[in-house]
Amino acid sequence: MKINNIPNINYLWGGLIVEELVRNGATDFFIAPGSRSTPLSLSVARCKKAKKTIHFDERGLGFYALGASSAGKGPAVLISTSGTAVANFLPSVIEASKKKVPLIILTADRPPELRKTGSLQTIDQTGIYGNYVRWDFDLPVPDEKIIPEMVLTTIDQAVFMSKNPLPGPVHINCMFREPLAPRKNEGKWISNISLNENWVKSNKPFTKYYCSEIKPEQKDIKSISKIINSSLNGIIVVGKLNGDDELESVINLAEKLKWAIFPDLSSGLRLNGISDNIIHYFDQILLSDLFINSKIDTVIHLGGRITSKRYYRFIEKIKPANYITVLNHHLRNDPLHTVSHRIKSSVKTFIYSILPQLNLREDSKLLSRLKLASNLVNKEIDDFVRKGNLNEIFISREISKNINRNNILFLSNSMPVRDMDMYAAVNEKKLYIGGNRGASGIDGIIASACGYSSSMEKPLTLLIGDLAFLHDINSLALLNKTKNKIIIVVVNNNGGSIFSFLPIAEYKTDFEKFFTTPHGMNFEYIAKQFGIKYLRVSSRVEFSKKYNFAGKYDGNVIMEVKIDMDKNINSHKNLQKSIKMKLDKKNR
Repeated sequence: MKINNIPNINYLWGGLIVEELVRNGATDFFIAPGSRSTPLSLSVARCKKAKKTIHFDERGLGFYALGASSAGKGPAVLISTSGTAVANFLPSVIEASKKKVPLIILTADRPPELRKTGSLQTIDQTGIYGNYVRWDFDLPVPDEKIIPEMVLTTIDQAVFMSKNPLPGPVHINCMFREPLAPRKNEGKWISNISLNENWVKSNKPFTKYYCSEIKPEQKDIKSISKIINSSLNGIIVVGKLNGDDELESVINLAEKLKWAIFPDLSSGLRLNGISDNIIHYFDQILLSDLFINSKIDTVIHLGGRITSKRYYRFIEKIKPANYITVLNHHLRNDPLHTVSHRIKSSVKTFIYSILPQLNLREDSKLLSRLKLASNLVNKEIDDFVRKGNLNEIFISREISKNINRNNILFLSNSMPVRDMDMYAAVNEKKLYIGGNRGASGIDGIIASACGYSSSMEKPLTLLIGDLAFLHDINSLALLNKTKNKIIIVVVNNNGGSIFSFLPIAEYKTDFEKFFTTPHGMNFEYIAKQFGIKYLRVSSRVEFSKKYNFAGKYDGNVIMEVKIDMDKNINSHKNLQKSIKMKLDKKNR
């Protein structure tokens, strides 16, 4: 980087920030237009190696960057101007923190003399994200007396802290004085500044950070292996995994122990038929009291938490003697306070460390029972869907069967992720599963899906409810910034149907006004406003035909599926009642 053509010191620091981020592998920049952030935005614009996305809505932009970073290709960089623009990043910062996704937030700010003076667009930005960031820094106003290396080492520290020891967002608040435009300073300010020659001649960061892999100690592995070897009945519960290597290691562990795998949707195993040890419908099996009373003394929980509430109620009831959790971070993941042994390690490292210590077991009666039960549930869902009406169960089942190979299935929170987790068919196709299961809110879902698709460079189907869709309408503008096709299947039941499954639904007087909140929106006009192909679906046959059409269509599609809320709720209740009855009868 040369400084002889840099107009002023604001642009020197802006250029240093962008250049050092790029050298650290943070090449994806997401910019919301604004005046105070001009030195940062134009520095990104002039960097040939930087990938740029500009969007008018900071809230949606934050989630778009979150989705992109979730694909695992390095921390995304968010840039905003000063004032409430900064606050609009907060929801995505919270999700990134809870989801443990690296993000680097650069917020422009007024200089010290304008803070707490009533100056327009000036708020207290230092510490605005609270405990949700891994690290933050209030960068001083660019000054010739501060050596440029301070800027470089600050960026190096920020990138490192976004990834280690616990991935998440970091915040650098960047103060700038006028001039904000690239106006040349009078005088010879450049002569007072020199850059480190070694850094200038290289393309590497000023400070290179090294981080060693966390491995469990051998004595701890021996201790855990003794517990597992002495267990009579055990299960392996699998949350979010990091890649195919971890997935393969889980299968190897289960097949050596002859234990069942209870897979969350996020694990990549729920829709996958690669092993007979996978119990795809474990959530529905736990409807039966006969299985709830199974004698299980050891649980190995690998990866993050899971979606199924029924599973946690099951654990709360059986109270296994040993609950072994393996996570690659130090945070507690123990909502029931049942964890007896906690290993800080990657799933793959733990499994391949402990496998040689484990005894090869005979076939398990519990595994055989669970496999038979899972097959029974699968058949019952198929029969029910074949004879039923257009509802969320059918939609989830149909998408899981017909989504194209190597596509992304992105699931909104509330009912979509739950229905897919409970009722999706086993699919032999290679699929990628995405979602915002950190704070599990319904905001920013469209933006996150767009960012995930863009970074993964793969087509995506998003299953979303009507309220989550309405929360993020502005982000439909991002579909045109994503090169890969996106199909949005929006289930419109005119309100928040998930509340109908909760005890509050019994109190009819205020239930509709304060909980289901019917909206009466017409999604066709919304699609037209953003120039997106619109398809209306009102029957099961129509859904199948139009989803297959959308998969072949050369462009983005919004499929609005209108369903009756009461019929949909009854469908869920009737299917679960039928499954429970069949399981109980089979196991008497």
